[in-house]
Parts: sequence; C-alpha cells; structure tokens
Amino acid sequence: MHVVEEQATPDGNFPTVVYPNPEEAEAMSIGLKKAKELDAALLLGTDPDSDRVGIAVKDIKGEWTLLNGNQTAVLLFNYIIEGRKKKGLAGPTDFVGKTIVTSDLIDVFAAQNGVNCYNVLTGFKWIADMIRLKEGKEKFICGGEESYGYMIGDNVRDKDAVASVAMISEMAAYARNEGRSLYEQLIDIYVKYGFYKEQLISITKKGMKGAEEIAEMMRGYREAPPTTINGSKVVKLYDYELQQAKDLATGKTEPIELPRSNVLQFILEDGSKISARPSGTEPKIKFYFSVRQPLADKKDFDKVNALLDERIQAIIKDMKLK
Repeated sequence: MHVVEEQATPDGNFPTVVYPNPEEAEAMSIGLKKAKELDAALLLGTDPDSDRVGIAVKDIKGEWTLLNGNQTAVLLFNYIIEGRKKKGLAGPTDFVGKTIVTSDLIDVFAAQNGVNCYNVLTGFKWIADMIRLKEGKEKFICGGEESYGYMIGDNVRDKDAVASVAMISEMAAYARNEGRSLYEQLIDIYVKYGFYKEQLISITKKGMKGAEEIAEMMRGYREAPPTTINGSKVVKLYDYELQQAKDLATGKTEPIELPRSNVLQFILEDGSKISARPSGTEPKIKFYFSVRQPLADKKDFDKVNALLDERIQAIIKDMKLK
C-alpha cells in the first residue's frame, strides 16, 4: 500500500486540489500520477470527511481510467451479492438500497439473484430510514448512490468511505486472484445483464432570476412533457412532487410511495431514462441520463460504449441542454 505524500497531512485549505471531492477528476489527478509511476493495481481517494470514495483502475487496454459512482456501485453490489451466494449466506429476506438516480443495472441483477432492491430519494438519510422501517423483517446488505457514496452493512447508517475502501480493496484482490481486473469484471457484468451507461450534467442559472428560470423549466416539463426525446417516444413520466407515475399513452396514473420531492423522470421507449432534479439551496439543476443496450460479447464493448455515448449526447442536444 502506498500513500500520496502530498495529500497525507490534513490541511483545511486543501492546497493540492481545486475542490476536494473524488467526484471531480482533478481531485484524483495527483494520486493517478503516482499510481502510474508505481504501476499500481488500484487507486482509491476519499473526500475530507471520508464518506465518498472514487477509484481508478486499468481498462482492457492497460490505460488508467476513473470509474464513476454508478460503475463502482455496480461492481460493489454485484461482488457482495455474488459473494453471499457463494458462501451460502444469501437469504430470502436480503435487500439492497439505492437512490432513484442511481444505475438501474443494480435493480436488474438484484432481481435476477433473488435480492430485493428498493429505490429511495437522493440522500443516505432515506436509505437509513428504509433500513429502520424494515428492521427485523428484512436483512440489509448494502446501499449506494451515483455520487460516490456506499454503505456496507448497517452498522454505519450513512455513506462511509472507510468500509467502502476496505470492501473495494477486497473486491479488487479477489478479481486479481482470479486473473482478472475490476474493469474486466465490469464488462462481464454488462455482458450478463446489459450495458447501462450514465452521465450527469449540472446547469447553473446565474443572477437574481436564476431560481425562477429553473422553476419555470420544471413547470414546463410538468405541464407539457415532451412526447419524444432523440426520436424515442416518452412512455412514462414519474413526478415525485405529485407522487405519481403516468403512462403517457393511456393517461393512467399510479402512486409513487415515496415522500414528495421536486424530481421528474422521463422513461423512453428505447429504455433510456432522463431525470431532472433542481438543487434546494442554489440556482442549479441536475440532469441524470441513463441509456442501455445489450452487449453480446466483450469484444463489442468499445463499439457499444461509443454508441451509448452518442445516444447520451444526442439526448442532451435534443433537450437543448447544451
């Protein structure tokens, strides 16, 4: 194990980074340089209060790449679920938790492995609340969100980079013992369950009218939702403020059993999902994009990856977000 010496001594001014959050690629840059020099197997970086963790691994071409929060969550959840099965620890009451904007790939492999997967609003307080509600009835295994936070077991009922770093390290060591990298493991998951790719963009509306502009944007989506996005029909609208999901073809609605939140989700006919979530504290709105495609063989990874990237960019362009 090697430590990045430039970042080993606590300093509240965070002189080595612009923003001390592993979600930002720049915050991992010094560690990435050292990992390359050492020819390391894995790079791990947490934020100052050790609740988020970012990782970097070598891809199939041997080049270092930063994994996003969804990819790390997929690897962790899959490793823990598979590991419990192999050790005979899996039970019918096992469940995992994730937020509504975290990769739906987790829902897919949880279902195929007989594990309940519950979706909650953004924020680990909601995962902790779900654990409390199910205590004594179901067994919590792990939880996570796309913003680089993970919860291993229910001892610390918040995102916890300390336990996550330990589990990610174990997961990487296990893969290495089997002659595979974490990146190869991720591709294997895509082949087995489908290739899901996610991207987040954040839009800030400056000035006195910034908050008004964002409110108007959300109002427009609610009152006149798009019928198609990037040529694919919008088939369902989830409105967490109204606590209802609406089938746009039939007009039929069903309740959403979650607390009110100013979030909208558009589900497209091709399986894509777009989520819009304004900040509650600043004039900013986040858009989460999720697209998917079957991956028949790992040799097709680059081609399908490029295709999904193009689809996300086309969605962003069609929605006039850039």
